[in-house]
Formats: sequence, C-alpha cells, structure tokens
Amino acid sequence: MNVANLQIEGLVMALASLNNALVNKGILSADELDLALAKAEAAMTGEERLQEDLPPSNRDAVCFPIRLLRLANRSADETDICAFSELARMVGQTKHSYNDQM
Repeated sequence: MNVANLQIEGLVMALASLNNALVNKGILSADELDLALAKAEAAMTGEERLQEDLPPSNRDAVCFPIRLLRLANRSADETDICAFSELARMVGQTKHSYNDQM
C-alpha cells in the first residue's frame, strides 16, 4: 500500500477520534457534527464541482474521508469508534449514484 494512503488513513481516524471527543464532551451534538460533514460533502459534490467534469471515481475519492467521518460519527459510542476497515466497507456499501449517473 502507498505510504500516503496510510498517512491519510491515520489522519482520518485521528479526526474521527477528535470528533467523538467533541460529541462526548457536549461541545457538538452528533447531529451538529453530521450536519457540518454533510455540508462539506455537498460542497464537494455540488454543481460547481460537477462542472469541473470530475469522473465519478474522482468524486468518490474526494468524498471518501467525509463519508467515513460521518459513518464514524453515527456508529461511535462514548469510548470507541469502528476500525478503519469496517468504516471503509460501510462507505462502499452506502454509496449512491450521482445525479449525472442516473
């Protein structure tokens, strides 16, 4: 595996852990955090991004960390989050087609 991929994996899991801590300390609710991540995903898949002619695989690559963090937020408990491999599998299972693929 490419070292950069491992670094990104570590970074995303660190963010998931920080997000979990923010929710557990009551700084953000899980819903507020999900809304912030949903807005980030919408910005990455919005009309302006689609005009850049990004192929669906590139759009998926851009959205992968955001989707993984949203799933980590939804599946976390007070002390633990799912493993990266489990979250990555869940991202693949919950992926939807883009409007221009229908």
